Amino acid sequence: MVVRCGRELAGACSAMRSLGKDRAALTGSVSSQLATENNCKVKQRYHHPSETLNQLEVPEHIHSPSLEMLLRRLRAMEAQQDDKFASILDVVGKFGTFQRRLVALTFIPNILLAFFMFADIFMFTAQKPYCNTSWILAIDPNLSEAEQLNLTLPREPNGSFQTCLMYLPVAWDLDSIIQFGLNYTVSCQDGWIYPETKKRSLVNEFDLVCGKESNMEGVQTMFLAGLLIGSLIFGFVSDKLGRYPTILMSLLGLIIFGFGAAFVNTFHQYLFFRFVVSQALVCYAISSVCLATEWLVGQHRAHAIILEHCFFSMGVMFLTGLAYILPHWRLLFLVGGAPVFPLISYIWMLPESPRWLMLKGKLGAAKRVLCYAASVNEKTIPLSLLDKLQLPGKKVTKASVLDFYNNRHLRKVTLVMGCVWFTVGYSYFTMSLKLKDFGVNINLTQVVPGLMEVPARLCCIFLLELMGRKWSLILTLFQGSLMCLLILILPPGEMEGEQMGGSLVPHPRFRWAEHYLAIELKSMMVLMIVLGEFSLAASASVFFIYTAELLPTVLRATGLGLVSLAWAAGAISSLVVIQQKLTFLPIFLCCISAFLALFLCSLLPETQDQPLSDTLEHYSLQMRIYS
Repeated sequence: MVVRCGRELAGACSAMRSLGKDRAALTGSVSSQLATENNCKVKQRYHHPSETLNQLEVPEHIHSPSLEMLLRRLRAMEAQQDDKFASILDVVGKFGTFQRRLVALTFIPNILLAFFMFADIFMFTAQKPYCNTSWILAIDPNLSEAEQLNLTLPREPNGSFQTCLMYLPVAWDLDSIIQFGLNYTVSCQDGWIYPETKKRSLVNEFDLVCGKESNMEGVQTMFLAGLLIGSLIFGFVSDKLGRYPTILMSLLGLIIFGFGAAFVNTFHQYLFFRFVVSQALVCYAISSVCLATEWLVGQHRAHAIILEHCFFSMGVMFLTGLAYILPHWRLLFLVGGAPVFPLISYIWMLPESPRWLMLKGKLGAAKRVLCYAASVNEKTIPLSLLDKLQLPGKKVTKASVLDFYNNRHLRKVTLVMGCVWFTVGYSYFTMSLKLKDFGVNINLTQVVPGLMEVPARLCCIFLLELMGRKWSLILTLFQGSLMCLLILILPPGEMEGEQMGGSLVPHPRFRWAEHYLAIELKSMMVLMIVLGEFSLAASASVFFIYTAELLPTVLRATGLGLVSLAWAAGAISSLVVIQQKLTFLPIFLCCISAFLALFLCSLLPETQDQPLSDTLEHYSLQMRIYS
């Protein structure tokens, strides 16, 4: 037994020495650590020669953080040695001028993404409509607006004018109308007027009042349906056609159906434009994350994606500021959507992903784009290194959506991340809907979360360095889900004595205390909502980084599209469930989804400091090693 262990240990040490000076030093540290523990055992797990390093295994009863860290670094160095593309990126420059320019190109599109995604919030501002009764002006055109409404509109019991009824027009003179009055009421026949309205919105543009309010919910439904379909289609398209053409396709969609929404003539045209622009949004979000992931390495990859998301949050504030200043919804789309036209220059400025080119057998194009990046960074790639850039067997890598079912590692990652993304979508939309119920100003409901999301995403930089991808996602998701659960459990804070039905009305001397407690509870609920959105914004950034690193290049965009389906499903579930009278249903769904997401996420491997997988074969091997 001693001889057998000695032979295996000698073989492992021989493999370690081949990794170079740094690896030899780490191997010595591991060996001394193993001798100190005096309980290590060597176990042969795989027969692939590149896996010799992973034959060293720490027994379950040993809990040495330093030993685990050293072994993880050795495994990372072993994998990086086999990753020829990572070696080339080291020569090109990990974060030179080319990479900084690539990240900067994402700033304006992400601002526009937020603008077009949340524009509907300011399209349906509250309006006070009255029936158009201009027929009476034919009898006396000198009537003031107040006199016209007083003569032609019935009143509510509280004295206000009714909004959806009018008196039946008659062929009388004005004196008869004033003397006898009008008695027969009908629904509005000639549309509505909005005398108290200062801004032009979709409500008074297309008269979405008096039974047509459901059309407002139809816009949200169509937008989420577009996200569902776009996630399913354009992730697949990005893996088939490439990141570059898919991003250009999404920008074209923003120009035509985003900026073009200002010119629609009917509400149904507006619905169609919002349906298509939501697909363009998810198309760009998926493709841009894939492009940044495949061009950047290590911590620069995480920093770039986090910075993209920070500009997304700034886009929300940009939208809010414009909506506050501009008085017309068409003008809002014209001014806010105008920055999309300079993005036409991306046809000449945006590079394709060399990893994707390599997998599709376009090695010449991959080498050209890498040499161009090196020239921008004032670097030179040795020809000997470029010649090593090829697939094993020189075959084009093929993959399909069915691999998400056939490959158990890919299936596991997709299901787990889908559950996580469903929880984020459900919790975020639930808190947004709850915030509207408190009567907070619509501008504040967008500005405050937008301001909070920027530091939340920036905090992810330090969180990822300290805890890694997996535990950062678990921590932020737990905080966000906990806030959502507390918001659903606690009372809304709108308890007034007169509104208690048959219950006893408090004594007047205690009403001030009840009113004070209601205000305090309402303030606490708003604070929890803001903190919850803070945590969920951080979890969204970590989610994109972690998921993009977990998926192989050949199916990265398709995988991101599939898990994005779960986010849209969570948002739709929130819209449906929150309207139900069963108060326990939102709480139950929040608890179940959060518990499953947190538990399943703990089963995934860590991806920090690990090389990206390109092919399914390398992906399966790497998942077995690090899981």
